[in-house]
Amino acid sequence: MNTQVGVTGAENLVDTLAAEGVDTIFGLPGVQLDYIFDALYGRRNEIRVIHTRHEQATAYMAFGYAQVTGRVGTCLVVPGPGVLNATAALSTAYACNAPVLCLTGQIPSAHIGGGLGFLHEIPDQTAMLASVSKWQGLIKSPADAAAVVHEAFRQLNSGRRRPVVVEIPPDIAAARTASLPVRPRGPETAPPQLDPDAIARAAALLGRARNPAIFVGSGTFGAESELRELAEMLQAPVIISENGLGALDIRHPLAQTMQVGNDLWPSIDVALAVGTRFFHPIVEWGRDDGVRLIRIDIDPAQSVAAWPPDVHIVADARAALAALADRVSASNLRRANRQDEFAHMKAAKEEALGRILAPQRAYTKVIRDALPEDGIVCFDVTQLHFYSWWGYPVYRPRTVIQPGYQGTLGYGYPTALGAKVALPDRPVVYVGGDGGFMFNCQELATAMRFGIAVVAIIFNDGAYGNVRRTQKEMFGGRLISSDLYNPDFAKFAGSFGLDYWKADSPKTLAPALDAALATGRPAFIEVPTEGFPNPFPHMFFRKVR
Repeated sequence: MNTQVGVTGAENLVDTLAAEGVDTIFGLPGVQLDYIFDALYGRRNEIRVIHTRHEQATAYMAFGYAQVTGRVGTCLVVPGPGVLNATAALSTAYACNAPVLCLTGQIPSAHIGGGLGFLHEIPDQTAMLASVSKWQGLIKSPADAAAVVHEAFRQLNSGRRRPVVVEIPPDIAAARTASLPVRPRGPETAPPQLDPDAIARAAALLGRARNPAIFVGSGTFGAESELRELAEMLQAPVIISENGLGALDIRHPLAQTMQVGNDLWPSIDVALAVGTRFFHPIVEWGRDDGVRLIRIDIDPAQSVAAWPPDVHIVADARAALAALADRVSASNLRRANRQDEFAHMKAAKEEALGRILAPQRAYTKVIRDALPEDGIVCFDVTQLHFYSWWGYPVYRPRTVIQPGYQGTLGYGYPTALGAKVALPDRPVVYVGGDGGFMFNCQELATAMRFGIAVVAIIFNDGAYGNVRRTQKEMFGGRLISSDLYNPDFAKFAGSFGLDYWKADSPKTLAPALDAALATGRPAFIEVPTEGFPNPFPHMFFRKVR
């Protein structure tokens, strides 16, 4: 008979996670986490635990979960090498403003910072994690677990959403405290108050503009209808970054890729940047004092030093865009309809790039045609990934996952698995190369163990294709460390029990993809290729001013 009273720190932690709405944890057990996994066993009807074959995959799956839902994705790893393995994924989540909660162990609390060589000890783990997370919390007593977790969620759900880390030493996880009622989730921090003067000045600039344009990133997600209303009112093109794809349905005449934005840039006189770093105009196109800049961002420091805006609105995008639309509408603005003009520009650019990059266009069309509007695709860092920034039509937000500026090769397959776990009723396709896929190929076991029906399309050119192309084109064909020795992918996928197809062209990929999606099981499609035309000259822009 168990005569112990109260709850352990681990139980307090898990109970609070459940109160915060966590329904899935991607984890990998280890000695510092024993009490936490035992507490999760007690909550197994409320919190699903999906264990992976590598810590990197736990955080990537949490990232994928967060990206397609906008909700917090949670991972659980041991300290030291375990959490170090997860930091590539945390850095990706940080770059993409994804709300990922990383729970990690520690060494025994009395010896943190002692340097005695405890299992998995690294010097100042908290400081190391600070470079890839917004906030870090250490649970110092079993009673503190609830307060630390609640603060972690407050940080995750307020301001700029980025990963946070909670550390718990094993002795704290095991220790008991008086049984505590779990507090409900705490109130989120209210978004910044709108500055009516800033709204008025921004509306005046936009109202007087001859050729305004709106630049958007992922910070615009959740404000799609407000964005569309303002764009149509201004007859302004909406120039969408690779991270903001879907903020406006690309079929809308005003929705434009960054390539069209590059062509439009010399004529723009007022730029409204919403939820975006504004990287291409600042770094590649060239700042011009003739462009008046308005910024809307929840982060007051975002890109301000690089280009101080004429009007700076620190606010939630939805509230700010709605206020701007109201103010512009009240001025009875009347603009000539330019939708046909912008639609023609987009179509012409798409056609020109499609001719130059015909194989990428053909393969991405097959994938687009096979998926419904809300189908999800995760592009690993490949030639098709770069082409997708402007060549893959995106109709809805959060349906294309990108690795952001980290460009983390190999992130894609476990990220796609996390997306499918989050939204099991939607088809999810992973697109990668043989090089990147092998970074996390062991997670085929996770897909089969938990029945995660992602369809993986692997373009196999026997190389790190982007590296090999660079060596051929820029270094006189001096090839080094770019060739790969691959397994027989049919046998490899089959050894895990996956359904396997082989396609050698867009024409043969189409029926293979349809068949793979129809199975409702994890699937593998191999596409041997000699490589693709180089997208880079069409992706990196010359300064035009």
